Amino acid sequence: MAEQDFYEVLGVSRSASDAEIKKAYRRLAMKYHPDRNQGGDKASEEKFKKATMAYEVLSDESKRRAYDQYGHAGVDPSHGFGGGHPGQGGFGDIFENIFSDIFGQGGQSQGRGGRRQSRGADLRYGLQLSLEEAVFGKEVTLTIPTYISCKPCAGSGANKGSKPATCTTCQGHGQVRMQQGFFAVSQTCPTCRGSGQMISDPCRSCQGQGRVRDEKKLNVKIPAGVDEGDRVRLTGEGEAAPLGGSPGDLFVEVNLKPHAIFERQENNLYCEVPISMAMATLGGEIEVPTLQGQVKLKIPTETQTNRLFKLSGKGIKPVRGGSTGDLLCRVTVETPVNLTREQKELLQQFQESLEGGNGKKSMPKESNWGAKVKSFLEGLKT
Repeated sequence: MAEQDFYEVLGVSRSASDAEIKKAYRRLAMKYHPDRNQGGDKASEEKFKKATMAYEVLSDESKRRAYDQYGHAGVDPSHGFGGGHPGQGGFGDIFENIFSDIFGQGGQSQGRGGRRQSRGADLRYGLQLSLEEAVFGKEVTLTIPTYISCKPCAGSGANKGSKPATCTTCQGHGQVRMQQGFFAVSQTCPTCRGSGQMISDPCRSCQGQGRVRDEKKLNVKIPAGVDEGDRVRLTGEGEAAPLGGSPGDLFVEVNLKPHAIFERQENNLYCEVPISMAMATLGGEIEVPTLQGQVKLKIPTETQTNRLFKLSGKGIKPVRGGSTGDLLCRVTVETPVNLTREQKELLQQFQESLEGGNGKKSMPKESNWGAKVKSFLEGLKT
């Protein structure tokens, strides 16, 4: 049986934006998620799995590109696709990101006894890199201002020699059940704020919070080939959570500094190379820079300004693997300045020689443009 198209599963077009894909998935998740379909509805469960699988692929730029080009074979694990299907690793991140605001579980995890444990906030650090550092990789030391676990109380929030007591309102569950008629709703315990514990003798270092404000240094290895906006995720290096919950993650986001010579577009590099009128007319050979050193570039005769020359494999090797990009050199013919009297006279003689007989053949664009202007002006008179 042929597999259903991922775009059809989500009910979006192949040109749908990331926001449209996310909106479509959330709509289906609200309808078919197992928490909303108690009682073993197998059809809803299957639809939820298909929608999640489709979203996992289409929400990732590289996976979506592979799927658009090769179909299901491009994202099949047996064909080398690294993402997981629901329940195989990749699903957890999707569930946390998409459903936290739907089911009210953002920033919390299920603790012992059914109580909700708070989770530390994720942090984002903007790291500026030069083009060379991004291309070849670099190990950097970062100083991160954040909350860390309180050492005197080991994150419990209780003073040394004491320990937290079970909350008498929720009996340690962190939630209280409210019932009105046929409807029952669980909400965070107002007494312990979901921790399930009460601290009668709070730690003097953290005032019972279980964490303190401080700085920590981290050595981070930036892989070779990263681009603008790429992120390196450091699990558990975000803010410490209050009262011993799980710490958040740290996301190091790459920002590229402008380069004096090159401009990067994905895995290709672009540069502008000025050449003289004589070089453009007669041709020759020049040296151009690459990230691996200088190479020679042959300029053919009668080269026009803005002509693009490609040096294959002289670009950037992508961080996720694949073929190395190219270096594209755009030549610009430079008009000479600060000429001597003799040089001006020689140019004047050259110009007169062009106008003498073979001007139309030597300057075809100028001649063609002049003919178009003449025709245009004649048209205005009629």
